[in-house]
Amino acid sequence: MNDLRINGERLWKSLMDLAAIGATEKGGVKRLALTDLDRQGRDLVVRWGREAGLEVTVDQIGNVFMRREGRNPDLFPIVTGSHVDTQPTGGKFDGNYGVLAGLEVIRTLNDRGIQTEAPIEVAFWTNEEGSRFVPVMMGSGVFCGAFSLETAYDARDVEGKSVREELERIGYLGDEVPGRHPIGAYFETHIEQGPVLEDADKVIGVVPAVMGLSWYDCVVSGMEAHAGPTPMGLRRDALQVATTIMQEVVRIANRYPPYGRGTVGMVQVFPNSRNVIPGQVKFSIDLRNVSDALLNTMHEEMLAFVAQAREKSGLAIEVERVSYYPPCPFHPDCVNAVRAATEKLGYSSMDVVSGAGHDAIYAARVAPAGMIFVPCKDGISHNEIEDARPDHLEAGCNVLLHAMLERPGIVA
Repeated sequence: MNDLRINGERLWKSLMDLAAIGATEKGGVKRLALTDLDRQGRDLVVRWGREAGLEVTVDQIGNVFMRREGRNPDLFPIVTGSHVDTQPTGGKFDGNYGVLAGLEVIRTLNDRGIQTEAPIEVAFWTNEEGSRFVPVMMGSGVFCGAFSLETAYDARDVEGKSVREELERIGYLGDEVPGRHPIGAYFETHIEQGPVLEDADKVIGVVPAVMGLSWYDCVVSGMEAHAGPTPMGLRRDALQVATTIMQEVVRIANRYPPYGRGTVGMVQVFPNSRNVIPGQVKFSIDLRNVSDALLNTMHEEMLAFVAQAREKSGLAIEVERVSYYPPCPFHPDCVNAVRAATEKLGYSSMDVVSGAGHDAIYAARVAPAGMIFVPCKDGISHNEIEDARPDHLEAGCNVLLHAMLERPGIVA
């Protein structure tokens, strides 16, 4: 089986055909979860799956599983997949690549007449992006029990439409109870969504883990006053105190390389007037690292600095943690399967810890899981100009094929 390879041209054509649904003028894709365009994308992938002889199952949160039966149907399936919903200014490859790479694995096995001992399935999960409904990674989150089906059903978009209503409207409100669909192991291929592989000139990223993240809302309250008559020493300037915290967020991340991350991405200044000293500043804090211990250390250091700033300035400073996702180490067997497949196929590679969330994080709670990264141009994703080389996409799919086959075994 060492000579087994997927059809790269067929994979590329499938990606471009799916990208035509919701195509934007700038070359990207806008296919928000549970819209009519999402339905069209789902329908196309399901049609392709059925044409490949797959049995299709849909669960109550709209997750879709397409099954190629194994010689022993009692074995738990080896599953691969991702998502087909996109950001409002999304690209052709984020999520879509993982689903269609799985379909290409199935097509290749069909072409070669290869039967596996265990079943193989391709899954696509509902509302991974979270751009229309929150929480993000909704389908896989409900599947693994991270939150309830009722919580997901009650989520509404800006127009007040609920997830349950939209699932029913587009025809993807299934019968299967989420989480009762067995998974023996889960693999997900994905563009890196960052610049590391391209910068290192490597083809395959072996993903041992996904960073944990901790999100906070911080509010600094001072006193607005006239910018002219108020002496510097008598000001209660919320913005000046807030900026010291923002700079400390970056310093904390730099103290814990190589995976420390610290970002302030959203800032609201009140009253936001040119000649008024800011009276209140609200801003976000995003801390990330690869282990619970490191992330907790960063958390404690941030809170300690805030306490010092509060005491030194005399201003009221509130910090609330609004979201926490623990680091996710992937299963050694799956990581090693990806590594072995990469070496067997002769592709250059390196370990890349993911800084972004993926459905594989939740899948890893119920089964051994692993991920495969390929480079994307300039590390750009969640953008209409997102791009990837066909040969890199083909390589990642070849690695997926061989990594998956290592799990169920091959039967001639």
